[in-house]
Amino acid sequence: MANNQVNRKVMIKLQELQEQVLELPIKERWTLVQTLLASIQQETLSSIPPQPTLETLSELDPWTQSLIGVIRLDSENPEESYINYLEEKYS
Repeated sequence: MANNQVNRKVMIKLQELQEQVLELPIKERWTLVQTLLASIQQETLSSIPPQPTLETLSELDPWTQSLIGVIRLDSENPEESYINYLEEKYS
């Protein structure tokens, strides 16, 4: 019960905030949007694990290390890049 009351109060405050924001001039709303997006991006980026470093790659088996950089996959369509690589290699 108490949790429902808290949720209801939060929703009411959020609704009031939205109404107040919509009364702001467009320039201030855009500034608010940019500030919120920057905040969301910062939080999102901090939750993404870091890319492997040379230190972590050096922990790989030497045979596995020899495969690094052999093929570069297109980030937008890795399957198609791999197929093109195989066709080029075996044709």
